[in-house]
Amino acid sequence: MANVVTSPAGRRATLSLLSVFPPSQSRSFSSTVPRCLDFDHIVIGGGVVGLATARRLTEKRPSASTLLLERHPQPGTETSSRNSEVIHAGLYYGRDSLKTQLCIRGRHLLYDFCSARAVPYKKVGKWIVAQNDAQHEALERIYDLCAADHGLDVPVRWVGRDEVWAKEPFVRADAAVLESPETGIVDAHALMLALRGLFEEEGGTVALSSAVVGVEPLPRSGPQTQKGSAGWAVRVRDAQTGEESTVTAAIFVNAAGLGAVDVHNMIASPEQRRMLYYAKGNYFSYTPAGGPSIRVGRLVYPAPEPGASGLGTHLTLDMAGRIRFGPDVEWVDSPDDLAPRADRLDQALAAIRQYLPSLDARSLAPDYAGIRPKLGRQGAVVEGKGFQDFIVQKEEGYEGWINLLGIESPGLTSSLAIAERVERLLYG
Repeated sequence: MANVVTSPAGRRATLSLLSVFPPSQSRSFSSTVPRCLDFDHIVIGGGVVGLATARRLTEKRPSASTLLLERHPQPGTETSSRNSEVIHAGLYYGRDSLKTQLCIRGRHLLYDFCSARAVPYKKVGKWIVAQNDAQHEALERIYDLCAADHGLDVPVRWVGRDEVWAKEPFVRADAAVLESPETGIVDAHALMLALRGLFEEEGGTVALSSAVVGVEPLPRSGPQTQKGSAGWAVRVRDAQTGEESTVTAAIFVNAAGLGAVDVHNMIASPEQRRMLYYAKGNYFSYTPAGGPSIRVGRLVYPAPEPGASGLGTHLTLDMAGRIRFGPDVEWVDSPDDLAPRADRLDQALAAIRQYLPSLDARSLAPDYAGIRPKLGRQGAVVEGKGFQDFIVQKEEGYEGWINLLGIESPGLTSSLAIAERVERLLYG
């Protein structure tokens, strides 16, 4: 089968996946039949995490060959491009969780990367607002976690009532405001373009419209304690023609996002298989409709609700300073259910007016929607009952398989740190 791939020099050509690299550049393994592997690494999934991981491998292992497989015609068209584009500080996920560790490390890496590579970003800061005693207590728990000597590096401070009125007169906060000065926003599209460009410049290969339909460990003669120690065969279907071919590698990384559990289940035994749940988030645009125009200079989030599957319908800004709201949480059966729901506008308006009481209903309209991959139907964002952490690990009993599951928020913030962790899991 022929697939469109992009060469390191940026020239587009129609090539067979099996002929991208000549045999002299392939890695040989002993087997029942002499076998040359096509690549050292295959990364499945061209979202921001897959792009960051693939680029990390080419950056740190320049002599190795790396293939990035993406099922859509362009990278980053699923969760990575349908989110709030927020650089999170690491407030919500508990001291010892992988989400907290990777979010904080990723925040530093991301700010540094954006500065070095001219990726647009702004460290605008965030206010978390409480309207009653219970919400105030939730903010106190966040403050205590961040202010304690845990080495978390998550600065926070309380904002006084006079400062609230002076800086954000449209924002209501009857009980308290906690500020996160390290929270920011980033142009996710520009970030992914930069990662892809570096990956290709460093010798990586991108295969688009290439859906993975099967993954199997290659057979090997003699004693074998780990499946995949002879490498992996990845069966790929051309999304346009439906034709299939197989490409092999010593190592593969499952960074397929909304498809990651499907890839996992291609390999795992029945008792190890997982289910993925789809949390749709509807976003709403803000366009002044003749009444007083709301002006806000930072992100505004409601206090987190215990056990909630999201952070509430919050106010975010884009790089031009335009206001938008979202996401809410709507459980859906398909990751393709991406039409924003106009019938959820009243519910969103009621939530937003808790902290922006003067918002004119005529200014709000459905804008877009995204899907968050959840490992549990009621997986909480805030650590506690039902909390679902990131899974970034070598799979036990297998050689050369790194699995990334449940990579939702703060996945964008954590992307460079996840890539760093994957490379260290593979090479120490």
